[in-house]
Amino acid sequence: MKLYLDVILLCNRPEEGLDAGDIGTVVEQHHVEGLETGYSVELFDLLGNTIAVATLPGSYLRSPTSADIPTVMILSEGDRP
Repeated sequence: MKLYLDVILLCNRPEEGLDAGDIGTVVEQHHVEGLETGYSVELFDLLGNTIAVATLPGSYLRSPTSADIPTVMILSEGDRP
């Protein structure tokens, strides 16, 4: 995954307030010998506000495709960190 490209989260991360399907931007790549490559991903709301920055293994992420359709979830104020 290249820096500054969008990625899609493949699994829920309730401890970070993230849901599968959330879209973020790769902001850093982490290489640790003997471990899967990890990525720091910044996730935004539709107004451009950061909702989370999470460090995730590459297997939790995928690149968007032309088959993806963005959707909107209406959340109450307390549903996001």
